Amino acid sequence: MPPTPMSPLDAWLHSHQAGGSLCMTFGLVARFVGEPPALDALRDRAAHRWAHHDRLRMSSGTGLRWIPGPPFDPVHHVGTPARRASPDEHTAHLIARPFGPPRPPWQLHLLPGPDGGFALLLRAHHALLDGRSALVLVQELLDGPAALPGQRAGSQAPPRRRPGLTDLLPAGRPLPLHGPVDSRRAVAWSTVTAGELAAARDALPSGRASANAVFLAATAGALRGAGATGRLPFLPGVCAMVPVDVRPDDDGALLGNHYATVRVPLPSHGRARRRLAAVDRFTRRVALHERARAQARAVAGMAGRRGALTEALGRYVDSSLYSSLLCSSLADRGGPRTLGPAALTGLALLPSLSPGHPLAVTMVRDATGAATLTVVTDHARRVLAGRLSALLREEIRALGP
Repeated sequence: MPPTPMSPLDAWLHSHQAGGSLCMTFGLVARFVGEPPALDALRDRAAHRWAHHDRLRMSSGTGLRWIPGPPFDPVHHVGTPARRASPDEHTAHLIARPFGPPRPPWQLHLLPGPDGGFALLLRAHHALLDGRSALVLVQELLDGPAALPGQRAGSQAPPRRRPGLTDLLPAGRPLPLHGPVDSRRAVAWSTVTAGELAAARDALPSGRASANAVFLAATAGALRGAGATGRLPFLPGVCAMVPVDVRPDDDGALLGNHYATVRVPLPSHGRARRRLAAVDRFTRRVALHERARAQARAVAGMAGRRGALTEALGRYVDSSLYSSLLCSSLADRGGPRTLGPAALTGLALLPSLSPGHPLAVTMVRDATGAATLTVVTDHARRVLAGRLSALLREEIRALGP
């Protein structure tokens, strides 16, 4: 297989390839209860179940090209790193480590967990994989039913749409937390039960809200409760950058970067259900999936056009005027999953931090309907990570009866 040019999105993410604060490593954590597998058995499993993925053999070369290599070496890519003070600190340390050439930029780590459990951390450079890709790989590695495709309203014959002026105009404003991102990370997470999340989705008299709308409304409330939105009530307000999967409906297991972002206003109203109603109305009105598809088509058309203008636009997208923070959600739509005798108890997405944006918030729903809420910050804002994680859980619970 010859070298292939990176897609525009891969190239944009690769442009942040550097050590320190521009580390573009992200991770997906799978937590288990039960005995961990032997390291050799885990390596054999990964080699067998991921051997068909050419993407896992790709290394970055000169000229923004992907260079294919031989089948991956499980001894290098799958291991148990040196233990650190706590599982959270261990994970935060690993996602702050950049990958170096020449090997493909991904690794699977077997980590000890509290109370006799363990975790798997799949980490990769964002130019190679996106969050959905990481979820697909973890699903394939584990035992259990195949994942079910997501339901997309209107996905049979979606109307074609062009990105409008509002997709380019400022939508966020700098928050007190914005500023340079340091080279270390802090991670905090909390969980909500399937019943708590379902009750929050049923909180509106106008109809059932999406789980994503609940997550975004809870993020708005958590930022407000933490005093992280600043004092100025003027527009533009607080705005979330929301990645939306744009894979073809018949190829949900496609690896790589196949998403586009839609910006969603996060209301600062004092009442939780009023915030949820505002987010629910907006996400329904703008049709997130079709807007994302339109943006993905526009980005795909930029191939080979990198220059002063695209570099300037890239710096604008990185700025806090474009969006206030990243809010990303995933869902594992299969049934219960295991790794040998150990049962999967939760998944957590750990995104990379971009320049000037030291905060990202995620939600991953598992097969039971429960959700893990994760906050990633740089080390200077580590207190905010724990505070927001607890507030997110409280906000979702407050929406229920």
